[in-house]
Amino acid sequence: MIRPLRRVTAVCALAAAALTACGTAPSVSPAPQQAAHPAPTVAVSRPPTLAPGPAGLTPVFEHGPRAGREKTVALTFDADMTADQGPRAARGERFDNPGLIAALRALKVPATVFMTGRWAEQYPVQARSIGRDPLFEIANHSYSHYAFTGDCYGLPTVSAERMRADVERAYAAFRRAGVRDAMPYFRFPGGCYDRQALKALSGTGVTAVQWDVVSGDAFATDADAVARQVLDGVRPGSVVVLHCTRSAAPTTERVVRTVVPELRARGYRFVKVSELIGATGARR
Repeated sequence: MIRPLRRVTAVCALAAAALTACGTAPSVSPAPQQAAHPAPTVAVSRPPTLAPGPAGLTPVFEHGPRAGREKTVALTFDADMTADQGPRAARGERFDNPGLIAALRALKVPATVFMTGRWAEQYPVQARSIGRDPLFEIANHSYSHYAFTGDCYGLPTVSAERMRADVERAYAAFRRAGVRDAMPYFRFPGGCYDRQALKALSGTGVTAVQWDVVSGDAFATDADAVARQVLDGVRPGSVVVLHCTRSAAPTTERVVRTVVPELRARGYRFVKVSELIGATGARR
């Protein structure tokens, strides 16, 4: 927020009056008038998004440019928690993963976290910490983590008329948690979408973000196997999908500690999704 400038009252006139009273007022030539300079205009940079698809449908992004002077890769983490998992969290199940976030910070890896609104409600301090850390960006993974199509890995479904409201409810949950600048990117729960879902979100201004590398960390117990799958799949411009939930993806921190130094040794630079979208020729 830009605060109005306070008007400062000059004290020079008071000093001159005091000198006059003592009979020692100097003769002062009027200062030449100077042209007022307008305040500099500060350009506000908006996150890059893709232009709408055919018939105005929500655009879908899967990976960045394959060719270029350098090799980039975006690690993305789904912070999943469905609307009906509150009782499980109350019984002690952990849907967060502070160790993973600490590892990313220690390794200085930029990342995009696709967060559900329900996750932000359950872990508001963590959501705010991630959202205010310039190393990360928070994007939308729906409020409920219910599927936007039928038959999506057994997830409950959101009706077409409630899809947009579910996305907007997630952004509201982020704001309540103290996340100031959530990105205009949306990841469908389960990655499941169809034309109806793209049409339902066409007025929200979001870019749907998928991936081209499936890590396989969900419910995995072999960190080495997951790391090999990531390393085998990454190409320049890749978007890798991983998870930020200890109960559902317990190996992810170990995977990150393995793949990050290896990919760097191969010449890759880690970026956020926003940089890949910007490099794709996005609109601003």
